[in-house]
Amino acid sequence: MKKTQILNAFFASATGAALLLVAIPARAQVANCGPRNDVVARLSSTYGETRRGIGLGSQDRVVEVFASDDSGTWTITVTMPDGRMCLIASGQSWEDRMDDLAYLADAEI
Repeated sequence: MKKTQILNAFFASATGAALLLVAIPARAQVANCGPRNDVVARLSSTYGETRRGIGLGSQDRVVEVFASDDSGTWTITVTMPDGRMCLIASGQSWEDRMDDLAYLADAEI
């Protein structure tokens, strides 16, 4: 093979791999969304989570935090204007805290 053919094959392979890497997260994001009522019902029935906070994000998206005192699980969601809710993050060991942030800025962690 000529050097040009080798480079073309390399760039074609690299481009294909990059497209694959972009497509996989996009597909995963679709799987983490659903009608708001269904997602809230599942968070409640499966994890015992209730809404702990709510705020309005950019583009009229509603950001909510759900958590459970019993299990310690938590979930952050974003609801789109069309009613679709997407899971953004989740985890364990939730604690309700109302710390003074000015104090925390000076504290050593």
